[in-house]
Amino acid sequence: MNAKLTSLPDDLLDWYAVSARQLPWRLGPAERATGIRADPYRIWLAEIMLQQTTVPHGARYFLAFTERWPSVEDLAAAKDEDVMAAWAGLGYYARARNLLKCAREVVALGGFPKTSKELIKLPGIGPYTAGAVAALAFGEPAAAVDGNVERVFSRLLALSGPWEKAKAQIRSSVGELVPADRPAEFAEALMDLGATICTPKRPNCLICPVRAFCKANADAEAERYPIKAKKTRKPHRTGHVFLLTHAEDILLERRPDKGLLGGMLGLPGSVWREGEMGEMTGAPTAADWQMLGQVRHVFTHFSLALDVWQGEIDGQRPDGVWTAIAAVEGLPSVFAKAFGLLGRP
Repeated sequence: MNAKLTSLPDDLLDWYAVSARQLPWRLGPAERATGIRADPYRIWLAEIMLQQTTVPHGARYFLAFTERWPSVEDLAAAKDEDVMAAWAGLGYYARARNLLKCAREVVALGGFPKTSKELIKLPGIGPYTAGAVAALAFGEPAAAVDGNVERVFSRLLALSGPWEKAKAQIRSSVGELVPADRPAEFAEALMDLGATICTPKRPNCLICPVRAFCKANADAEAERYPIKAKKTRKPHRTGHVFLLTHAEDILLERRPDKGLLGGMLGLPGSVWREGEMGEMTGAPTAADWQMLGQVRHVFTHFSLALDVWQGEIDGQRPDGVWTAIAAVEGLPSVFAKAFGLLGRP
């Protein structure tokens, strides 16, 4: 550890005391100073929601969830389909399935484990979330290293080697710096620094409270870091999706529990295949199908284009989840885009 770097926490925490973001799941520095402890349920829920999600977007869901399910016991008792519907729009739906599994295990245990070593054993909790909950809710001097913190330390240390090796060095460095008496504020301060000042593009080094410790700033190369291998191009898949209506109802389907968008309500459609768009296949029944247009969506590992078809039937309905068109809500984003082409309330 760079001897100079050991004094970084004091400068960072002084800045945090006056610059902390106000977030609905967070205790402010003044509240923590009085000895109030954060609710581990709210910390855990926020951390799961904020994976691959912006704070403004995630905050809306957090407020809705905590109003509907204010405790981990309430969430554990919820119906799977209600939670999946409430999660719609946040993406990465395996998180919602693991959220329920985790809530139920926590209730069975009698509460959240208080150490990162035990927290990481729960469904959907990885090293970062375990460290964040342990530090923010239970005061463990654990390293909570998310993407913001990785970016900050890649610049502080001017790390230019293989990214996986750099990440291990960052985690070690953060762990050595966590103040034993203020781990929660240190973790939050690093997150805020990365989110508001040490940003991916055009970092505001002139007002950075730790610029004196930063090797990248000394070389005027902050934006060069982190240095990662170039991403490979995502595969592209295509398919068809169907808006089958009968009077004022539309056909939905429950997707299998396992797999992409598992357990979510969606629209019937074809298999998604790589390559050019083929002829229409996978229609749920015979109808006078008319193409309304095409929707596009980007998932973690591939991009998708779907031709959207509309059909109306008067006779017997095929099996499925028939729902009033006006009552449709909570569809995953890709299906919500297709449903939006229907042009009906």
